[in-house]
Amino acid sequence: MEPIIELKNLSKTFGAGDNQVSALKDVSISVEKGEIFGIIGLSGAGKSTLVRCINLLERPDEGKILFHGNDLMAMTEKELRAQRRKISMIFQSFNLLDQRTALENICFPLELVGTPKKEARKRAAALLETVGLPDKAGAYPVQLSGGQKQRVAIARALASNPEVLLCDEATSALDPKTTRETLRLLRQINQELGVTVIIITHDMKVIEEICGRVAILNHGQVAEIGAVEEVFSNPKTEASRRLVYPDGLPFEMLPGSSRIIRVAFNGGTAYQPLIASLAIDCGVKVNILGADTRSIDGKAFGTMLLGLPESEAEAAKALAYITSQKNITVEEVRDYHG
Repeated sequence: MEPIIELKNLSKTFGAGDNQVSALKDVSISVEKGEIFGIIGLSGAGKSTLVRCINLLERPDEGKILFHGNDLMAMTEKELRAQRRKISMIFQSFNLLDQRTALENICFPLELVGTPKKEARKRAAALLETVGLPDKAGAYPVQLSGGQKQRVAIARALASNPEVLLCDEATSALDPKTTRETLRLLRQINQELGVTVIIITHDMKVIEEICGRVAILNHGQVAEIGAVEEVFSNPKTEASRRLVYPDGLPFEMLPGSSRIIRVAFNGGTAYQPLIASLAIDCGVKVNILGADTRSIDGKAFGTMLLGLPESEAEAAKALAYITSQKNITVEEVRDYHG
């Protein structure tokens, strides 16, 4: 696939001296045209700075931002304004204008580029249809629910016929049901309009629901990047592991003397009751130190941290049984100390 956006060696610092903070450190990410790409990290990872750099709302100190191969950093203000219309953005706080109706909010970016009023209103009405709110044209933001406000914000972002839609924590203020509805709408926009979608979030469930690939940010750096199911089933870095199974024990807290294994479910059609089967078939009991499982496209993915019995014979029996199962891989982490 052709990359639509390429971030090359981006770095960004704020402040100076003792107060200097490195928000981004040598970040390189390539987003393919037509995909739904996720960027995830914990608070302070640099996600919001990164998304603001993509359309140069924030200018990096170093690096390149290529859009269709053209460096946005090298453009004049006039050239940059033209390119920004192709890279729209929606926010957690919706950013609607309170004194304007839903229709008028959607018209606003069209007015800024001189679109005739009649044409702007016609396009805004069509976009309200697209986002499922044709009956809310005359409603003001105060009369709309959070999910409705976000749909209006999405419609407004689509007004300029963008090629890329940046979503900065766009579902964080929404309840789970409304979040799912919003993600379905974004998938529909991606599929029907061909808009490339970049999702910035701290929520793994959002990534697994909608994204094909994901980059994990940690302290301003890319810790890992790849297909969602690969990263989720086999996270290779400490930052990735913490995100993939947040309810598990931190690795540095695991007792170094214990025999600990990480069991990864790699896309079977259903989870087997592994621990129960182990106890019944082999008479061996193991300790579950942490677990996180999920279903992606009907396939099972997830991980478990298991503490094996102290007895070498019992541990060997447990390992042999677990490794014999289909769609399961095992990694020993006994000597891992973070």
